[in-house]
Amino acid sequence: MSPPTILILAGDPSGDVHAAAVVRALRERLPDVRLIGLGGPRLAAEGVELLADLDRLAVMGIVEIIPRLVFFRWLERRLRSLLDGVVVDLVLAVDYPGLNLRMARHARRRGVPVLYYIAPKVWAWRAGRTRRLARDADRIAVIFPFEAEPLRAAGADARFVGNPLLEAREPVLGRAALVGALGLDPGRPLLALLPGSRRHEVARHLDLFVEAARRIVRARPDLQPVLARAGSVPAAALARAGLPVTTETRALLHHAAGAIVKSGTGTLEAALEGVPFVVAYRVHPLTAAIGRRLIRVPYVALPNLIAGKVVVPELLQEAATPQRLAATLLPLLDPASAERARMLSELSGVRGLLGTPGASARVAEMAVELLRS
Repeated sequence: MSPPTILILAGDPSGDVHAAAVVRALRERLPDVRLIGLGGPRLAAEGVELLADLDRLAVMGIVEIIPRLVFFRWLERRLRSLLDGVVVDLVLAVDYPGLNLRMARHARRRGVPVLYYIAPKVWAWRAGRTRRLARDADRIAVIFPFEAEPLRAAGADARFVGNPLLEAREPVLGRAALVGALGLDPGRPLLALLPGSRRHEVARHLDLFVEAARRIVRARPDLQPVLARAGSVPAAALARAGLPVTTETRALLHHAAGAIVKSGTGTLEAALEGVPFVVAYRVHPLTAAIGRRLIRVPYVALPNLIAGKVVVPELLQEAATPQRLAATLLPLLDPASAERARMLSELSGVRGLLGTPGASARVAEMAVELLRS
């Protein structure tokens, strides 16, 4: 009997990271498994045969995707042809709902089982996606405790596996090493700036975050702003800011006195590191107008969604100005402030709601079960 073939669909940097962790767990259970699909450098390093460049896939927003529509149409045709012509035993879809939901439907029609890991945010958008996901995915591995029940109500086999950010958390780079590598003063506190993991996010948030940092430093001259650069973002994209830059994002958050974070996975990383922060997010104005009509949740920051209340301040679209970011974060930088103490206590509570480590291993076990069923 030939070894199984799994088609992995991971369309953004965080999906690439989490899918790679599942691949490592899969190879422990199925050493001969053949893995093909979409992804980036992490999946490539794990020996996955990649069909497309991750950098061209990583787009957020309705208007922002328009320039790449031709590429996406080509890619979808290629994936459909692959499912039609190659024996694929399982599709492992990781987040990235626009493409992955369509591929899940095509796989279902071809009789190929689908395991969906990191389910689309159906609770934030529309009920139609919940029904589609329940119809087309054989099993759904969710990473937030509040996600499983709405999917089960729609008839899905949805299981909470814990959050992948909890697992394999290696010790962070020490403060002395981080500060030394950046050429900064070891006796002064750090201010972390996380403008995003995609080029277009950085383009939209960089100037905003840098100007907010300048205003904060005027009030707190002891602070040293540092930009976090995701591996998917070229160094040149941050060069114009004229600030120190590090790829050691977790260490930066761990050692920072406070942070400004673009909405997304970075907000959960900041929560796990216990740093006070504010959340900002800007998209194209048309995307924002459409999103306001479609989005059904009261918050965008993951810690707030998990807690079911405001734990960290959110400044979105027109409200995300340098003045308001600075004014909101400054009280949180005071070690004696009640606001800081409250946030740190509530962030600790958020961490307790994320389950236990081992999400990748649980997803790998689900994949093996589906292959053998």
